[in-house]
Amino acid sequence: MIQLLFSVLTVEASVVVLLLVKTPIRKLVTLGLDRLKRGRGPVMVKTLAGALFVMFGSSLYSMQKIGTRSDDIGSLSATDQVLWSRHLLEASLMGYSLFLSLIIDRLHHYIKELRSMKKSKEALTKQNKTLEESNADKLNSKNRKISKMEERIAQLESELNGKSKDAELAETNVMNLKVKSQALHKEYDHLMDENQSVKDQMRSIEQTLSDSNGKHST
Repeated sequence: MIQLLFSVLTVEASVVVLLLVKTPIRKLVTLGLDRLKRGRGPVMVKTLAGALFVMFGSSLYSMQKIGTRSDDIGSLSATDQVLWSRHLLEASLMGYSLFLSLIIDRLHHYIKELRSMKKSKEALTKQNKTLEESNADKLNSKNRKISKMEERIAQLESELNGKSKDAELAETNVMNLKVKSQALHKEYDHLMDENQSVKDQMRSIEQTLSDSNGKHST
C-alpha cells in the first residue's frame, strides 16, 4: 500500500511539475487530462478520490484508537508504535495525494482558462483589425464624397460669383439707361419749351404783321 501511494505521489508530483513548466510535454499532459475528464472519467476519479479519502479517515481513526489504547496502558508497545507510524505514513501519503490531485485539477482548469482567454484575445484582435480596416474604407469613402461635395460647392460659388457680377453689370446698365432716360426726358422737355417759345414768337410776329396790314388799309 505504501509503495503504491509513493508511486501515486511521484506521478502526481511529476504532473504538477509538467503543468507548471511551459514545455511541449505540458500540452500532451493537458490533452490527457482533458480526455480523463470526459465521459466516465470524472466518475472514476471521484470514486478513487472518495475511496482514498475513506482510507485516509480510516488511518486517522486507527491512529486515534492506538493513541487511546496507549493512554489506558500508559505507554505504546513496540507493535503499536510500528502500527501508529505506519498509519501516520499512510495518512500523510494519502493526504498529500489528495492535495496534489486538487492542485492538478486547479492547474488544469487555469491552463484551459488561459488558453481560452488567449484564443478570445486573438479573435478580438482579428475582429478589431477587421473593423479598423472596414472603418478606414468607410472613412476614405466619406472623405471622397466630402471632397466631391466641396468641389461642387466651389463650382457653385464660382457660378454664383459670375451670376452676381452679371447681375451687378445689368444693374449698372439699368442705372445708366435710367440716367440717360432722365437726361433725354429733360432734353425733350427743354425742346418742347423751345418749340412752344418759337410758336409763341411766331404768333406774336403774325399778330404784329396782321396789325400792320390793317393800319395800311385804313
